[in-house]
Amino acid sequence: MWAYQKRLQYPVNIRKKDLKMAKTILTQYGGPAGELAAAWQYLNQRYTMPDDRGKALLTDIGSEELAHVEIISTMLYQLMKDATIEELKAAGLDTHYAQFGRDLFPTDANGVPFTMAYIKTSGNPISNLESNMAAEQRARDTYEHLMDLTNDPDILGPLSFLRQREIVHYQRFKELRNYYLDNLK
Repeated sequence: MWAYQKRLQYPVNIRKKDLKMAKTILTQYGGPAGELAAAWQYLNQRYTMPDDRGKALLTDIGSEELAHVEIISTMLYQLMKDATIEELKAAGLDTHYAQFGRDLFPTDANGVPFTMAYIKTSGNPISNLESNMAAEQRARDTYEHLMDLTNDPDILGPLSFLRQREIVHYQRFKELRNYYLDNLK
């Protein structure tokens, strides 16, 4: 059971439209190292964790990843708000507009739709946790790449927050993996 709070985990207040940045940030919405993929992966894997400790951690982090989807969605909405069709075309978002109008749709930065093929699961808690550690590293890398593409503090703030959460998630997965390596026989 989740308790939904009607506020973002990190406030997003982007004041300047930036469609090219929006196009790149799409990858953290629906790309292979994005927040949606992480949420599905962790919430799916939690059922086969060997104990409540593992189930709780994957539920907590998977739920937080859904909160990150909301942050990314809010960023995308604010970056694209009131864009004209000409501006969308100039930013390479005309194909997105043609298919989805002004709605958000989970794709990567190249327009490739989200797919459940991004989800990694093996049935082995150690393999799953190591896959999750790698997923957090890839997401951290992506946030760093996105941060390299802008100097707008309104965009850098949420991206930096999300990057830091990837580091924390990596550490929690590593701790659980090490616990299982020491205690599962």
